[in-house]
Amino acid sequence: MAMLGKRRPRRERSGVSGLQGRQAPQSAPGRQGGADDTAGVIIERLAHDGRGLAHDAAGKALFVEGALPGERVEVAVHRTRKRFDEAHLREVLEASPERAEPPCPHYARCGGCDLQHLEVAAQRRHKQAVLRDLLARQGVEVPDEMALLAGASDGYRRRARLGVKVDAEGGVHLGFRARHSHRLVDIEQCTILVPELGALLAPLHQQVASLSAPRQVGHLELLDSDQGPVLVVRQLKPHGEDRGRWEAFATGHALHLAWLVGRESPRLEWLTPAPALSCRVPSAADASATGELTLGFAPGDFLQANAEVNRQMVTTALQWLTDLEGTPLLDLFAGVGNFSLPLASAGASVTAVEGSPAMVERLADNAARHGARLDAGARVPRVESRQADLAQAGAVARLLDEVGPEVVVLDPPREGAEPAVLALAAARVPRVLYVACDPATLARDAARLVHGGYRVTRAAVADMFVHTSHLESMLLFELPGEGQRRQGASPDG
Repeated sequence: MAMLGKRRPRRERSGVSGLQGRQAPQSAPGRQGGADDTAGVIIERLAHDGRGLAHDAAGKALFVEGALPGERVEVAVHRTRKRFDEAHLREVLEASPERAEPPCPHYARCGGCDLQHLEVAAQRRHKQAVLRDLLARQGVEVPDEMALLAGASDGYRRRARLGVKVDAEGGVHLGFRARHSHRLVDIEQCTILVPELGALLAPLHQQVASLSAPRQVGHLELLDSDQGPVLVVRQLKPHGEDRGRWEAFATGHALHLAWLVGRESPRLEWLTPAPALSCRVPSAADASATGELTLGFAPGDFLQANAEVNRQMVTTALQWLTDLEGTPLLDLFAGVGNFSLPLASAGASVTAVEGSPAMVERLADNAARHGARLDAGARVPRVESRQADLAQAGAVARLLDEVGPEVVVLDPPREGAEPAVLALAAARVPRVLYVACDPATLARDAARLVHGGYRVTRAAVADMFVHTSHLESMLLFELPGEGQRRQGASPDG
């Protein structure tokens, strides 16, 4: 899951998407492909990472930050490699009709939102094309209809990390990383943060600058919850005077405040009364009077950054995974129960597995809280929480053998779930719902399942991070014939 302000690893190789499907000449007249003769480059299409792609007369690829398909641009090459060059815009000579004015004043410097120059609708078409292309490269076919799960284009992000740095002159800098750099860009407004968090940026600048020991602050974590905004200060060394300043700041801005204190084995200490933090997710329509479930979480637990898109993903899982009454279901990488509890509310008997012991504890608490009937006459959701190392194929194989699931849901981190997928392909679980935050590792894992006999029956792109090239996605895999069996038909019928 992308973290705002973190530096994205530089990619040595990049594929391309078919955004707009334009066929352009390899270069404009006069371009010879050298770093000093780059005026009039024609952009052919977008690469997977959102950069414009062109080729010189010799066929060498040129990746141009901030350029769009069909545009004629003047560029400057800032890195030359053996197989491709990297460049940035000097001037847009002929603009794409899909070029947009970036809404954020920090766009040119901040490394967070790299697609603000492209209209939002076109960003989403690009992401759908990227997913389809990466899967096709692995020989994975997807349905013609690909769902799009999307919400607001601004004010959507409910968590972020702010870097803090004190320069040689004592000046305090607070913000996100610059593009391709460890340098901080001072940020006092951010268009994508939820308003409750965005309103804290300017006061936080003043607060950190007022501290007696600002160099003892490593970074700041901002979270939004049902209980209001939360601030976690990474405090490298305790400081009594600054502690008092932070307590006064929390009172003045009506927020929950903790610091994560200590250089080694830091401990979380609340400077305000410890809150019972929670967020809400959908439940099955007939299982709750409110239609929602409450999930408790703590700072450091995984929480999807975009609450509205996450709700759509959970709803989509409930819509795709029908006939769950009494069905044994294994939820891998379950977190605090984001999918586990909603699927249990639809009648599934859920075994939820997570690698982090702390999140397993929170998952168990959430399951216990919803163990009572959700309303008069509603079913009792059953969720058993377990801890396991899901990077080990043997551990997953043992879980599959013990649980005997008819459905597996997995929502792994960016490195994907190759060991788990290998075990799944061998076990031939009838239905597998894969929720992915990296399309490249999803494509790799999807190929494993397809080679094991599965086919993709549903696909969706979730625009979790608007204005960035990052995309989330959902694929439903089924073994041929399982749909007929669930409907009561014979396997041959």
